[in-house]
Amino acid sequence: MTDTLFSPGHLGEISIANRVVMAPLTRNRAPDRMPTDLTVEYYRQRATAGLIVTEGAQISPVGQGYAWTPGIHSEAQAAAWAKVTDAVHAEGGKIVIQLWHVGRVSHETIIEGLTPVAPSALSAASKTFDGKGFVETGMPREMTEEDIERTFLDYGHAAQLAKQAGFDGVEVHGANGYLIDQFLRDTSNKRSDGWGGSIENRIRFLLGAVDACVAVWGPGRVGVRLSPFSNANNIGLDSDTPALFGAAIAALNDRPLAFVHMVEGQTGGPRDWPAGELEALRDAIRAPYVANNGYDRESALAAIETGTAAAVAFGKPFIANPDLVARLERNAEWNPLRLAQMYGGGAEGYTDYPALP
Repeated sequence: MTDTLFSPGHLGEISIANRVVMAPLTRNRAPDRMPTDLTVEYYRQRATAGLIVTEGAQISPVGQGYAWTPGIHSEAQAAAWAKVTDAVHAEGGKIVIQLWHVGRVSHETIIEGLTPVAPSALSAASKTFDGKGFVETGMPREMTEEDIERTFLDYGHAAQLAKQAGFDGVEVHGANGYLIDQFLRDTSNKRSDGWGGSIENRIRFLLGAVDACVAVWGPGRVGVRLSPFSNANNIGLDSDTPALFGAAIAALNDRPLAFVHMVEGQTGGPRDWPAGELEALRDAIRAPYVANNGYDRESALAAIETGTAAAVAFGKPFIANPDLVARLERNAEWNPLRLAQMYGGGAEGYTDYPALP
């Protein structure tokens, strides 16, 4: 029988009730860098997704890039996240946490006076939200060997805290111009040591972060998110995107991953890429492939039925539709998204969207 969007399946060792994934969505509702009771309710409402990937959670204080985002680097944060996983599991859902380090996409006022870090001392030349307004991202300092090794320990520690919190696995955020993406691309990585220059050197940081998580979780519980053709956070396209991400995927194929979650085109924007290049990367992936970016009901159904993807991730539609799976299955109308309530605030625009009767 042909799989459908609503068939049960597996992403690595994670069994899923359907092929609809809730994509990670920053909501800026963690004023103390910890999930709240509202966070618990928000994810509980969306537990009918085959898999929830949480909003990005910073793996260390210096990894934070925006005000009011949650972390996963302290025991208190793990205890707060445990309430979320308990609620999702009580509804029969599965949930992984996205492990996040923003690198240069930050500002010292957000990270308690620390200086943002990056592979090279190059500004992102973008803006971030510091809790009062939008500010220019700060100039980062180039990471030392000690910084790099410390960051791998941070990934491992965050993965262990995620396990302690009851998650079903983790997703390593290697996309959207954040730290791992900064190491990957020659637009942002100008190093001349063993972490820069050649493609082989530039993919090492991604692999180090993934290996630190696999060491904690074992096979089939660690996913990776990539965005080869996205210019998010002014990262710029690599001079040879097919070669770079082809090498990254080949190396990831040697790891026992749960899935590879790829942004197809510009993050939250056009589904554009040079002819055949995304398809070639996708076809080279051995782990289950999670497709992302601009899918609707028709294209998601087709992706699963043709075997193009093992699952399809929906982002903003899940904000406005806690029962998105039911709406997809019944071909029901979607609630409109209230853009003004996406970031920050309380229950409005967060837990007050109506479900179908």
